[in-house]
Amino acid sequence: MRLSSTLSHRKEELPLVPGPIGMYVCGPTVYQRAHIGNARPFVVAMWTRRWLRELGYDVTLVHNITDINDSIYEAAPNASAELAREATQWYLEDTGALGLGRPDHEPLASDSIPEIVAMIEELVRRDLAYPAEGDVYYRVARFPAYGRLSGQRPDQVEEQEPNPLKEDPRDFALWKATKPGEDTRWESPWGLGRPGWHIECSAMAYKLLGPRFEIHGGGLDLVFPHHENELAQSRAVGHEFARIWMHNGLLRFTGEKMSKSLGNTLTIRDTIERWGREAVLLFFLTAHWRKPIDFSPETMAAASAQVEGLRNAFRAEPADGESAGWDSFEAALDDDFNTPEALALMHEWRAAGRLDLLRRGLALFGLESLAEEADAPAEIIALAAARREARARRDFAAADGLRAEIEAAGWEVRDVAGGFQLVPKP
Repeated sequence: MRLSSTLSHRKEELPLVPGPIGMYVCGPTVYQRAHIGNARPFVVAMWTRRWLRELGYDVTLVHNITDINDSIYEAAPNASAELAREATQWYLEDTGALGLGRPDHEPLASDSIPEIVAMIEELVRRDLAYPAEGDVYYRVARFPAYGRLSGQRPDQVEEQEPNPLKEDPRDFALWKATKPGEDTRWESPWGLGRPGWHIECSAMAYKLLGPRFEIHGGGLDLVFPHHENELAQSRAVGHEFARIWMHNGLLRFTGEKMSKSLGNTLTIRDTIERWGREAVLLFFLTAHWRKPIDFSPETMAAASAQVEGLRNAFRAEPADGESAGWDSFEAALDDDFNTPEALALMHEWRAAGRLDLLRRGLALFGLESLAEEADAPAEIIALAAARREARARRDFAAADGLRAEIEAAGWEVRDVAGGFQLVPKP
């Protein structure tokens, strides 16, 4: 299998099967409900792990949660720990609703303080970092390869965290002294404080994957400064760190980057409730993971229509046609995990009636429910249709009664754009 790497600007071959594959994918900073753009690195990571395991690799996926960060202190002065705990639970619930399972490890930065402090101490011991009145900064000038990941020249890097005590404006914080409004703090050789953002991930990756692993993932917006700084400080202490840097394109809302600051966000939870988890997953299949993906009511409606088409393949009379085989599907995913091509093949199988291949492909992407729904008895489908009609005429009492009947029969009905879904209750 080959994956494009931001670091080398080419497709890198993974080791031969079988073998261990370590994956570290940066997770969210938890201070509010995660927006739908935050789901993309999670989904890509979970799909990639599934495919690598399908190929026979022994994969360990680490997806961290940043629960110590300036954004959390700013959102909840003197109550950051409580907010971080609550927002962490939201993130776990919302990504869990996607139905893809969980990563192998989901470490919290707050549970990794000893490892973080130890890494900073090593950088200071090597004279690659220096204390400055309770803060500790990394010496960028001591790492000649700085800027290689993001493509920036070291002499053109802008200052990230202004502080007159820094030796070099480019230097970045490894440890920050406690400031007013910061309710969580830890002891360190430099006084009470808390870690900087970048060192958290370097320490957690080392703790769970060791000094060298194959894949580091995350959104394209993390290349600089976060991943550039991770790479610099990890290499500086002698860790080879990640070999392949897998940066997914950003989600854009009607052509713009989706972000909280622009006010054009929709949460993971809102999106699933409105369109259903299957439409969300299929939407992410439609664009190559390296490319941006446009989110809008129109693109989600198109994804919902594709979901319905795939679902209907298991309700219709079997077709008999020619199509490509599983080897073509495997070739598409082995070549830089090309999900649009894989999706096109699944539609080809749908049209040709190759339901055996379609079931297998859908299951890989967490869409096996589209095939399972075909087993819903006609009377359950009729109840769901009657419930939809009751909701349309705003007879919610009747709709609730019909839902209860459906659930009593062992099925769950989900409202999605353009209709409903019936899924067997676990």
